[in-house]
Amino acid sequence: MEIFTTLFGNLLAFVYHCFDRIVIHGYLSALSRPEQVVHFFRQVLGIPVVSKEILSQRTADYQNWVEAFARNHHTPIAWAEKGVRKEDHVLPWQRRMTKNNAYGVYYIFKSMEQGPTFRISVPKYPTKDPHYRILAHQRSRFTHYYFYIRDEVLGPMVMRVASFFPFQTTYYLNGHSFIEQELNRAQIGFRKNDNAFLAVDDVAALQAAADRLSPEIIRKRLDYWTLILGPKFSAKERKQLNLSRFYAISQIEYCRNVIFKRNFPIHKLFERSCELGLWRLTANKIAEIFGTRLHRRHRGKLATVIDQIEHGHHVFRAYFKSAFLKQYEKFSTFLRNELCSNNLADFGLKKGLDHLDAVRQTFQAITDRFAGFQAQWLNVHVDFPLLQRIALPITIGSVRYPGIKIHDTRVIRLCEVLLHGGTHVGGWTANQIHQAVLTTFHLSDTRYGLNQLRYDLRKLRGHGLIERDGTRYAYRLTPKGVQVALLFLFFHKRLCGPLANSRFHHQPDAKHRPHSQLEAAYHRADKAINQIVELLAAA
Repeated sequence: MEIFTTLFGNLLAFVYHCFDRIVIHGYLSALSRPEQVVHFFRQVLGIPVVSKEILSQRTADYQNWVEAFARNHHTPIAWAEKGVRKEDHVLPWQRRMTKNNAYGVYYIFKSMEQGPTFRISVPKYPTKDPHYRILAHQRSRFTHYYFYIRDEVLGPMVMRVASFFPFQTTYYLNGHSFIEQELNRAQIGFRKNDNAFLAVDDVAALQAAADRLSPEIIRKRLDYWTLILGPKFSAKERKQLNLSRFYAISQIEYCRNVIFKRNFPIHKLFERSCELGLWRLTANKIAEIFGTRLHRRHRGKLATVIDQIEHGHHVFRAYFKSAFLKQYEKFSTFLRNELCSNNLADFGLKKGLDHLDAVRQTFQAITDRFAGFQAQWLNVHVDFPLLQRIALPITIGSVRYPGIKIHDTRVIRLCEVLLHGGTHVGGWTANQIHQAVLTTFHLSDTRYGLNQLRYDLRKLRGHGLIERDGTRYAYRLTPKGVQVALLFLFFHKRLCGPLANSRFHHQPDAKHRPHSQLEAAYHRADKAINQIVELLAAA
């Protein structure tokens, strides 16, 4: 990662890494197996026959409780409509909670979905126990409840509860929401859009807040909301069964976010990394990034693709088994490398929530290797079409400014004069610039008049290369103008001119070793250009 920061040090604003999306399943450990359910109903509740009606009664009790909870707390509850994204639908209620600085449940969705439950059947042949029933795991379609919550620690989150035994719960968390709550408590200024921080007053505090997300914090908040919103068990039932939930990570995303100061390098970097990734990211290299070795028994995907499924623009993906690395750009100055896993066993990790720190360390190392490989690939020359852009006319308001050509002699002379601005701290007036150009280049007033100068100054100012000194009609180069002026002059006087002379008038002797470092550099440049021309011709 150091080479990545070194390579783009003058362009980067800051880099941070954190968990993005975390999906956690909550299992009732004391009621996960059929024999435990039988024991619960027969020994704890004293119900001799475990029937479908008994299980359905628990479902009905919970569904009635949810409806009563929604009425008592004036919380909207509705069936999820097909084709409507739930997060977009509840956004107005979430914003209202944020505006009022309130916490709690702000919306409930009902949805018919597949989920784990139990099938009850009567034995085919008589048994010694007439009340014996066969319980087996199955998946069926029944009502699930989505509780949209604004938590004071984890921020906005979603809790999905299955309304049928064994009442499996699923929690959808976002690490950026937790970081936002931490920064608000510390009163640290930041600018956040969706699930990304685009600016922050203290980068170290941002990373520290991301590192504070721990299993203990998550478990405490999940236990709280499960007790409040989950299926109801009496104190006697909880005591006899030692009722608790086991939390397992089902899906997790870990991201490394690179925030740039300006937007112009983003697309070129992403475009170049996609090109190099498709060619250079071979199967062995993907395995090296994910920290494993290829073997004949490898199962799952192993490929690189570019798609446009998410985020509304192109995404580069490198697949490995049930996981994948993806890179995408958004928000004009935002570039993200993200590792997504649907099965932690692919990395030799355990899925229990207690192993979240091991997941963080492993995923951080993988994204670090991926960023390091990309930095090595991107440490090459890429095209920045400055000359093409500045040669095009631009329109500001109702005023149209013509383009600036690199071969325009008048502009080159003007740039050379303006670069020597040390004697005019407050800027040059038009008359001073005109006299300096005529004197320096031995021109007459008829060859380069004052109106021609004003036309050139108007072009330079329209492209942001010069600026006025307050309200005075005195001009000086802007920082961008200094860079463009140096580029124009160096291109003509130090690069293009000497190389063109060696091409057409005098070819230097390759065996000659000049004493001047500048002349030796010209020899090396001439040789390098010959090699580039030969390579382009061969391609």
